[in-house]
Amino acid sequence: MTTTDLTTFDPAIRSTGHLLRDRVAATPERRAFSFPDPANPDTTDPDKWVTLTWGEVGRQAVEVAAGLISLGVQPEDRVAIACTTRYEWALADYGIVYAAAATVTVYPTTLADDVCFILDDSDSEIVFVEDAEQLAKLTGLRDRLPKIRTVVLLEGEVPGNLPGDLSGELSGELSGDESWVITMDDLRTRGRDRLVTDPGEIDGRIDSTDLHNLATLIYTSGTTGRPKGVLLPHRVLVFEVLAMAGTLERTSPGTNLTIDDKQFLWLPLSHVMGKLLLTMPLYIGFESAIDGRVDRIVQNLPVVQPTFMGSAPRIFEKAYNGIATMMADDPGPLRIRERLFHWASRVGSKVFEADHGDGSTTASRLDRIQARIADRLVFSTIRERFGGRVRYFISGSAALNTDISRWFGATGMMILEAYGMTESGGGSCLGMPEAYRTGRIGRPLDGVELCIADDGEILFRCAGVMDGYHNNPEATAEALDDDGWMHTGDIGDLDADGYIRITDRKKELFKTSNGKYAAPALMEATFKGLCPVASNLVVIGEGRPYVSALVALDEDPLLAWAQREGVPGVYAQVAADPRTHEMVQDYVDELNSSLNRWEQVKRFQILPRDLTVEDAELTPSLKLRRKPVERNFPEQVAANYA
Repeated sequence: MTTTDLTTFDPAIRSTGHLLRDRVAATPERRAFSFPDPANPDTTDPDKWVTLTWGEVGRQAVEVAAGLISLGVQPEDRVAIACTTRYEWALADYGIVYAAAATVTVYPTTLADDVCFILDDSDSEIVFVEDAEQLAKLTGLRDRLPKIRTVVLLEGEVPGNLPGDLSGELSGELSGDESWVITMDDLRTRGRDRLVTDPGEIDGRIDSTDLHNLATLIYTSGTTGRPKGVLLPHRVLVFEVLAMAGTLERTSPGTNLTIDDKQFLWLPLSHVMGKLLLTMPLYIGFESAIDGRVDRIVQNLPVVQPTFMGSAPRIFEKAYNGIATMMADDPGPLRIRERLFHWASRVGSKVFEADHGDGSTTASRLDRIQARIADRLVFSTIRERFGGRVRYFISGSAALNTDISRWFGATGMMILEAYGMTESGGGSCLGMPEAYRTGRIGRPLDGVELCIADDGEILFRCAGVMDGYHNNPEATAEALDDDGWMHTGDIGDLDADGYIRITDRKKELFKTSNGKYAAPALMEATFKGLCPVASNLVVIGEGRPYVSALVALDEDPLLAWAQREGVPGVYAQVAADPRTHEMVQDYVDELNSSLNRWEQVKRFQILPRDLTVEDAELTPSLKLRRKPVERNFPEQVAANYA
């Protein structure tokens, strides 16, 4: 597949709507989705989860699409979704696709001011909201959102205490401005009524959609400044799906995704990686078990028994830290379980690195025998905790610590690193099962050209690149040059075999007052792999005499450590205890041993709480937002340079 010639696409696949319609027609009786029963959402019985076939999903999506058309939605009109990851998000999106409209994604944790900006800037006219909380956010903004004609409530009934005339007549029949809010059931009822009079309307909408039409408008969560609206036509999503599936088939024919796979989908669907994982099954046909509750991931894995799962690196770090902490709680006097775990991790990681590293490490016959024993004694049990069927994970959104990657590989659950941007539909490079190298994020997908600029910036071009930023020609011109190269803002390198490595963000490299550069992202990822109680390390040093850091700790492993060591108190008390500082100092020293002298962390402060999305210290996809952290903890920053 070339980077610009779209004739290599299957001519029958002209949009994601075509993908969905073809999937429904091809396998109507196959399972498409499973999700927790709303009446018993915390069940650990897989038989208690609700399941839907592709035929059922298709019929529901047609009703949603017809309902949207009845509200006046035209091709490429913007319809927004403000909802956590759940089946209703997927259904709303598929209905928008069938109506030939464009999905605008809104993180449910987005602050009201940014919600207002996104909905207004995108020209959204209809908004799907998850529940009463999201509805309240919109009703509070109504005077600032004159373009919003209808809000569709996905869960529950429309409350009777809406301000002004918003309660209206909510029987499903709109009456002027009296029914600004309707339920999803109301919308689907309207859709069924419309289909009686025009049953071929949805097929007409699908057939009128082509690769160049707008599919989705995703606003980057951004680590600085206002979010930018990324215009992704159907061409980008179709390219991503075909390129990823084709590259897997070519490089890993024995482990490529098939219709018999099953993914556990918890990632935010407002994020481009979630959107891509929602589109992939339309082409391949596998089932998606969907539940966006992050606090239920560990409990859900044995229930779902997925064969693969996409995730941000933080989830893998927490999973490893949780298992390591559990092993450290060995009550026996000889701590045999803990010693066995660390022995298995050591020999397993060594063999995995020998097989998937850069060639600098080898494993003896004895090492391999020990690794097989470690697998039977330790790793087989760990795999069962993840459902027992995982073939691999996919990690994206941020850098994955190499030690964490190596450990998961040793357990038999390889983590494939994906690299891409919202601007590229989510994926430009992907480590493949049969062509995997630790510390590298694989090679470019088929059809993706990639090069390293003179200043180290990664550039790529392909049919999967955005049309530009909505209402922002200056930012578009900065990101896309005249030759079609996408400037990623990431610094990296290519090895002799074409594997890429990300070393930092171009704009995050900083220079101390001594004129020395430091790469904070690499240091932060390394530290989180070393320290089992670390949640985040925030490296500081721009224009300052030396590098320092703020350390946020992960509450569960921290308190487990504190109990073992006899450190009393809740999180804030344990974080302030000198013994905790000494423990963290050991890991900082270990980090410093791998750094140049001018990069080393000279001082650090442990924060009194973990970083949160709600305080704008993390993006919804869990990327670090450095400046808000510094603003929120000025005393700790000042103490580092007192």
